[in-house]
Amino acid sequence: MRSKRLNLFSSAVFYELSSLTEKRRQAGLPVFPLGIGSPDLPPPLHSIEVLRQALLEPSSFSYQRTEGLADFRASISRFMAENYSVQVDPDEEVLPLIGAQDGLSHIMLALVDPGDIVLIPDPGYPIYEVAVHLAGATPYFYPLQGEHDFLPDWTKIPQTIAERAKLMVLNFPGNPTAVVGSKRVFEEAIYFARQNEIAILHDAAYIEMQFDGHQTPSFLSIPGAKEIAIELHSLSKTYNFAGARVAFAVGQKEMLEALRIVKSQVDYGIFRPVQKAATALLTEDYGHRQTLRLMYQERRDHFLAPLHAAGWDIRKPEGTMFVFAHTFGQDSRAFARRLLEETGVVCVPGIGFGPSGEGYVRFALVTSKEALREVAEEIVKRLDRLR
Repeated sequence: MRSKRLNLFSSAVFYELSSLTEKRRQAGLPVFPLGIGSPDLPPPLHSIEVLRQALLEPSSFSYQRTEGLADFRASISRFMAENYSVQVDPDEEVLPLIGAQDGLSHIMLALVDPGDIVLIPDPGYPIYEVAVHLAGATPYFYPLQGEHDFLPDWTKIPQTIAERAKLMVLNFPGNPTAVVGSKRVFEEAIYFARQNEIAILHDAAYIEMQFDGHQTPSFLSIPGAKEIAIELHSLSKTYNFAGARVAFAVGQKEMLEALRIVKSQVDYGIFRPVQKAATALLTEDYGHRQTLRLMYQERRDHFLAPLHAAGWDIRKPEGTMFVFAHTFGQDSRAFARRLLEETGVVCVPGIGFGPSGEGYVRFALVTSKEALREVAEEIVKRLDRLR
């Protein structure tokens, strides 16, 4: 027995890939898992020590308030001011989250009603569409296409859709496209949203992972943004803290209050030791974020060098931990399946991220630069058969 709404979710792409991967493992064949974007390194050591000490405090195991610890909210406020020149009130314009996916799913329940339209990027992170369906609203996929540098073109959205839209989702740097966006892109989004009275949710989970001098600003740093938008930040990728499930939303206080009300009904606050460790991470960086950027930039370069030399003209990612590669015009599911069978490399078919993801696959740079170069060299050996 299950609800009819589950029929709206498509997990076939990911299930098929998982099944094929497991069969290969059981057969004793090599597998190189570059599918899921799960960090392969531990968080900074000083945060682990804070977490350990907090575990010994009896109060750590009581229920926590939805709005989180005051010290944690204050550290978020300082982090936004010091790194993005964004001023947010720690009491009204900051809300801790049990991971960014928590915010992405619950914000739809807080802001949209059945029949409302939500504009979501295509290709985009699958939870965007899932969350819209769970809220009973209707997703409208705005395409991000290679010929337009994977950037939105708001002139392509029919006016009848824009007039009915209540919320739009932005994601820069983007998953899976790995495009960082710019101040101009944000200004255009704000203008379009204001013209059509649309609120904005900016998913900034990868904002700290940008390369070659690129730096997408915080969406909230753009004039007029904080009046109509909230922005989600995550410690999962930035601090290798994915399993701890901690993130935060900042921005427009009425939107955050609506999200807080939903969360107060469906969960409690973040585990207290995790909040304390997160506070330590945001307060004392010790050069970690810069080291992280350089590490992923090196991983990107080691992975792409053999593939570019062999003639696979993959767009060089400007940020994130992903490489979004075209499939030589082939069906993305078939290409990913053949790549797994030929080389043992696991990647995600682009169609799993939306209709415009067809013709691409996504690789996650979640192993060492040396291992990534070896993987790329294995792919090159069979590239003629894969084309």
